[in-house]
Amino acid sequence: MAIAIDSPVPDFSAPATGGDFNLAAYKGKHLVIYFYPKDNTPGCTTQGQGFRDANEAFAAANTVIVGVSRDSLKTHENFKAKQGFPFELISDKDESVCGLFDVIKLKKLYGKEYLGIDRSTFLIDKAGVLRQEWRGVKVPGHVDEVLAAAQALNKA
Repeated sequence: MAIAIDSPVPDFSAPATGGDFNLAAYKGKHLVIYFYPKDNTPGCTTQGQGFRDANEAFAAANTVIVGVSRDSLKTHENFKAKQGFPFELISDKDESVCGLFDVIKLKKLYGKEYLGIDRSTFLIDKAGVLRQEWRGVKVPGHVDEVLAAAQALNKA
């Protein structure tokens, strides 16, 4: 069962660039976790660049950004370095984090169906409670919307 709005997010650990990610280590800070289908693809690159470019504004709102896809740590490290991302990327090869947030959906490409990540973003408050979610995200304007929510949460 997926996590519900206004419910605590269960602690989890996963391999990430910069070492293992542990949710509990981020208590006291707001956290944006964004799920994207694949490193080095146009939409995912644009989305990551948006979060990169707004990173200082998120930091000013006491908010940390983390990206998640099923790509390997090696691919993540290359993607992060190439794009200059100042945030970590979680490698979720076993889909445990994707399952926790229920972002694996049936998709279609060129008439073929497959299971893939539904581009989604989650805003968790400093107490570890899910406060907002965006599913089926369209990249243009999305980062600004998430930033506004993080800023509002920080003022609350």
